[in-house]
Amino acid sequence: MAADALQTRSPGGGAGSNDMPVGEREFLFTDENFECVRRMLRDHAGIALSDAKRGMVYSRLARRLRALGLSSFADYCHLVSDGDGDEFTHFINALTTNLTAFFREAHHFEYLTGVLLPQLRQVHARDRRLRIWSAGCSIGEEPYSIAMALREAMPDIEDWDVRILATDIDSNVIETASRGIYALERVTNLEPERLRRWFRKGRGNNAGLVKVVDALRSLISFRTLNLMHDWPMRGPFDVIFCRNVVIYFDKPTQRMLFERMAELLPIGGHLFIGHSESLFKVTDRFENLGRTIYRRIK
Repeated sequence: MAADALQTRSPGGGAGSNDMPVGEREFLFTDENFECVRRMLRDHAGIALSDAKRGMVYSRLARRLRALGLSSFADYCHLVSDGDGDEFTHFINALTTNLTAFFREAHHFEYLTGVLLPQLRQVHARDRRLRIWSAGCSIGEEPYSIAMALREAMPDIEDWDVRILATDIDSNVIETASRGIYALERVTNLEPERLRRWFRKGRGNNAGLVKVVDALRSLISFRTLNLMHDWPMRGPFDVIFCRNVVIYFDKPTQRMLFERMAELLPIGGHLFIGHSESLFKVTDRFENLGRTIYRRIK
């Protein structure tokens, strides 16, 4: 699931600030059209759109109407609802936004390496197996941050079987993430030593870009995954990062998702969620360790 659905789009331009006044809109966008979009997005991706998102929905989908040469939102809704697979992918990609950053919510990574990793090294002293899932990985900055943290904290990582699964509903961001190429400004907040160690600066036509080193990319498997559909992985995972993903899901959908995630974690497994999210009155299978860090207890 793409993180922070329908917030300000970053990178790649936004929708909210460019919305046109209703009277100046290029296409008629009726209540019925908006309800159709809301219904399809809810049924397919579990995202519940508020009325306040109407302007953003118009702005983002109007681009699809232009690209397809359509003259009305009614025609577009018919196209998507009739099962055009390619356009349905564009529809989902347009309405999921990817607000992310390297080492966002830094305390999660400090806990991972300073507290949790020593525990996991003891638990897995025999099998030397470590599994982490980044659910809603966006353009890859979260899983690459996890990989950096692990490699920095585990000098013997090559003697371990370490894998990070990184998934998102948006096929475009998964493609970006798997390439591991970013604009230089996206890494300027990293410490100089971390930047030198884990990134290579582009030259010539690639000036202004950086590429993640293969030592990080080799730890991560990127996959497109809709959290509302079947999950092919069986686990168990030691840690799940699901941050800023469920804030637009209703409570029943959140309960279902966290119940499924609990089943992929062992007792004692950890779940990291976003700063504006909470499991309060959503599930009783985790205990709150503070600062949006949870541990499975049943």
